[in-house]
Amino acid sequence: MTNMWLTGLLILVVKLALGLVVVLLIAAYLVLIERKLLGHFQLRYGPNRVGWFGVWQPLADGIKLLLKEDITPAGVDGAIFRYAPAVVALVPLLILAVVPFGTEIRIGGKTAPLLVADLNVGLLAVLALASLGVYGVALGGWASGSKYSLLGGLRGAAQMVSYELALGLSLVPVVMLAGSFNLGKIVAAQADYPFILVQPLAFVIFLLGGVAESKRLPFDLPEAENELMAGYHTEYGGMRFALYFLGEYINMITLGCLVAVFFLGGWHGPLLPPYIWFVLKVMLVPLVLIWSRASLPRPRYDQLMAFGWKVLLPAALLNIVVSGAVILWWRG
Repeated sequence: MTNMWLTGLLILVVKLALGLVVVLLIAAYLVLIERKLLGHFQLRYGPNRVGWFGVWQPLADGIKLLLKEDITPAGVDGAIFRYAPAVVALVPLLILAVVPFGTEIRIGGKTAPLLVADLNVGLLAVLALASLGVYGVALGGWASGSKYSLLGGLRGAAQMVSYELALGLSLVPVVMLAGSFNLGKIVAAQADYPFILVQPLAFVIFLLGGVAESKRLPFDLPEAENELMAGYHTEYGGMRFALYFLGEYINMITLGCLVAVFFLGGWHGPLLPPYIWFVLKVMLVPLVLIWSRASLPRPRYDQLMAFGWKVLLPAALLNIVVSGAVILWWRG
């Protein structure tokens, strides 16, 4: 019994360490990919000085942020100001703990599922954890003691809460089709066809809600530089700013993982190994977000909120009713 407990603990530690290293490396080089692609979109080179093709630029940026002086402005709420950025970076990492990246792996002669926590209510855990991200934005803006940060934090809180509703409702038809809240079983239910083929509207609503949750263009109103300087993280510098920045890119990876699991069939695919299919599907979402950043204008704040409440939310509710009726008719 003791050996089994130690083996399980060892497997858990190995999966945690491996997952953390891989996600942080992907997030670091996703920054480089975005800067290079935006450079090409805008007819310039992008980073190309540190290493061949700028390959060591993420390392140089990390060293720069580590060595920058950590300044705490006067009038901030000390504890909340210090720890709010950690919430933004930690929440998407916790969500990744319930995402299945493949069928199984072998560690020390033992077979283990390729995820950290296999929960029967994994989808509910994802939604619960995603709702915590708003605290890092709202509290960081409030604790900074700056009107620009406060406005950015309030904008972020209103935007994230509003779009979470449509995002959560868009997954109800997925649960209807899969018959389970377990993310592994949702992927298994897509062995014959991905759910995007039968739920394209749910896919669009989920993707738009996820982009708004990630605060990426065109939904980056909480940090609109032409109105709020840098929004909720205006007063942050050094590694605390880096945590906000890192959280945004981990959010992009997490969104890609969830889109792959819920709508693109997870690791299912012909010819290539399952993990290759999963990585390819995951990376589609960050590339689309980078493309949209270079292409789409930023809407007004009232347009942003009206789109969430008056378009996405009614569309998600209508999709639930229609999907339920069709599923009952098809199975009846």
